Amino acid sequence: MGSVECEILGMSTNPSSAGAYALLLKEIFGNRRLPIIIGQAEAQAIALELEGIKPPRPLSHDLMKSIIDNLGGTLLRVLINELRENTYYAQLVIDLSSLNIEIDARPSDAIALAIRAQAPIYVADSVMDSASFIPATEQNPFMPEGEETFNPEVEPLKTKEAKIASLQEKLRTAIENEDYERAVVLRDEIKKMSMNN
Repeated sequence: MGSVECEILGMSTNPSSAGAYALLLKEIFGNRRLPIIIGQAEAQAIALELEGIKPPRPLSHDLMKSIIDNLGGTLLRVLINELRENTYYAQLVIDLSSLNIEIDARPSDAIALAIRAQAPIYVADSVMDSASFIPATEQNPFMPEGEETFNPEVEPLKTKEAKIASLQEKLRTAIENEDYERAVVLRDEIKKMSMNN
């Protein structure tokens, strides 16, 4: 299974879901973005570490890192390896005495731990293919901002590919407008259409 390395691009509140935050990952050697909805506690743990703020007592993710370190282990990487029924799944890959151990984790916890351990974050190709998007301004650097990716007068929406392209454009707009509930619906529709080949 292939994967791509990603970095945290940003995090914002999700106005349509109280207490939920959207974490946005970006592939390091590409333009694709992957939005992940996370809880408030995990968002706070990630934000504190990104800002370099140390709480007076260790948080759960600080404790996990301390346990790994004290056992002589190293967090090699985290991998967001699956998307099932709108839920992301992840693994921690830990080197412990020259033995690689894979532990299931929520992506939010895995990312919070990766930041603390300065470990890379990877996303499986299959997850990126089904749930990522490319911002409209980065699809074609020569296209003026705000210009449509296709012209319905020239290219009517008759083919499945054109319908998927239209849905992907709507998905990008929903993400850019932080309308994550609509984005999830659009992403699922794109996935259904793509699977019916």
